[in-house]
Amino acid sequence: MRKLHHPRPDEITVEGILYALADPVRMQIFTRLAASECAQNCSQFLNVLEQAPLAKSTLSQHFRILREAGLIRSERRGVELINSTRCAELAERFGPMVQSIISAYERQKIEAAAESAPRTAIDKDAAPV
Repeated sequence: MRKLHHPRPDEITVEGILYALADPVRMQIFTRLAASECAQNCSQFLNVLEQAPLAKSTLSQHFRILREAGLIRSERRGVELINSTRCAELAERFGPMVQSIISAYERQKIEAAAESAPRTAIDKDAAPV
């Protein structure tokens, strides 16, 4: 089996982080990992999209990009990869940047859900015409 590449903290760049988190699927994976109290394997993310499950090969590519950007650490356990975030290392190098990105993403999701929620009759009456 191939050795997994994890960049050293001094090799992690802002550009790499922003590229990795620019994809909505990777952003969802990373925020779920960051919110988790323990490391998780890839198959726990097969249904990260509500529309349809992701192919394992597609999911593996997303995890590879997150790992190579320095956002997660993956450890082989048998045939599985167990993943965890590198938030402590990232905070040491970049301060609150990564947490700010996660917070902004979560706010955006809440706002989008509120906008797409059906309005009640009371809301419609109160809305300006």
